[in-house]
Amino acid sequence: MLDIDGVLTVSWQPLPGAVDTVGWLGSEGIGFRLVTNTSSQTRLQIAGLLARAGMKVGLGQVQTAVTSAARYLVDTYPGARCAFLNQGAVDEDLEGVPLVDAGQADVILLGGAGPAVGYEELDAAFKRAIDGVPVVALHRNTRSQTDRGPALDMGAFILGLEAAASIEVSVVGKPAASFFEAALSGLGADAASTVMVGDDLVSDVLGAQAVGITGVLVRTGKFRPSDLDQAVEAPDHVIDDVGDLPTLLRKLPGAGQPGRAAASRAGS
Repeated sequence: MLDIDGVLTVSWQPLPGAVDTVGWLGSEGIGFRLVTNTSSQTRLQIAGLLARAGMKVGLGQVQTAVTSAARYLVDTYPGARCAFLNQGAVDEDLEGVPLVDAGQADVILLGGAGPAVGYEELDAAFKRAIDGVPVVALHRNTRSQTDRGPALDMGAFILGLEAAASIEVSVVGKPAASFFEAALSGLGADAASTVMVGDDLVSDVLGAQAVGITGVLVRTGKFRPSDLDQAVEAPDHVIDDVGDLPTLLRKLPGAGQPGRAAASRAGS
């Protein structure tokens, strides 16, 4: 499993080693999923942007927090009207979820932060929350990485909303266990034969390790050395960038064994 933003790309420009590593995974027959909390692009747009960056991936190899949210909302709140606060038009990935304004909503879904999500939208979500309307979030990321440096993300506003409304916001993207379990199911692999590569120690790496997946932290994207200094739990592995992944995988226990290869190819 590979995160996209900060691991393969920044602002959709490829990072060192990304193109070669994705190509290597394909040539080795190793199944992979790109698992992302990105909510500014649809799965189709993501696949197209990566193709233009030199990485050929199929639509089925992309799993986003938005698609996870659609499954969660349909299962948990069937027929509920949803207000989606998000920077980016990705409504097509919320299949089966009726979308309305916050004032009419039965559930609030918080996506990514940006200019389109201002005080008026957040205040409307707050008012619905104190009326008892459940609030769900794609992620709790407090910052994202852009080509202009770090940017504030929705997690920062979730903290304020929870404090102001005395609620707890449910999360359906990384690091939710259900998100990683859905990716494992799609790959046809078990946790013991899978690695997760990310630049976010908490959401990507420790979230995956909590369900038994081997965690690999890259020193690119939003990574800062202080992430490791302040960590309550260490990542299983740390590499400089995703270009180092093939070397690491060759060294892991079980690499090259028939059982591991069969499990990996099941998701290719």
